[in-house]
Amino acid sequence: MKIAFHGLPSAVVADIRRTQIDAYGNPVEEHMSDGDAYPCRHCLGAIPKGQTYLILAHCPFETRNPYAETGPIFLCATDCAPAPHRADLPAILLAPDYIVRGYGADERIQYGTGQMTPTDQIATYAAHLLDRDDVAFVDVRSARNNCFQCRIWPAS
Repeated sequence: MKIAFHGLPSAVVADIRRTQIDAYGNPVEEHMSDGDAYPCRHCLGAIPKGQTYLILAHCPFETRNPYAETGPIFLCATDCAPAPHRADLPAILLAPDYIVRGYGADERIQYGTGQMTPTDQIATYAAHLLDRDDVAFVDVRSARNNCFQCRIWPAS
């Protein structure tokens, strides 16, 4: 199975930047980056020092169901290029491990798929999950804070 890492869709990010409202209806927060500790979920790169960024609650699911997790994310405050859809690990995945979990087409967790995965094994494990008929996509989340990082789809 060939895979591709995806950041948040550009239309979703443009809407957040336009409305300045998060998933809970709260105003997004704007801050100044002091280094590379702020990973943008759109370009999947570190927000450079001196650049403004947004902190907001986000739910990366289109449907609302008990499995549609909402959590904090960072975004570049100004336009950034969307991450290319490719099999290489995105630059933001710098931690030693992440939670990797499969979801069905109904955006519900497929039980038994979630596990702490060493970063260098994410692509292999995601490909294994996407080989299953009941897994439509895979989400990568922080192992420390459970923040959404990116989504993995079968490569087209």
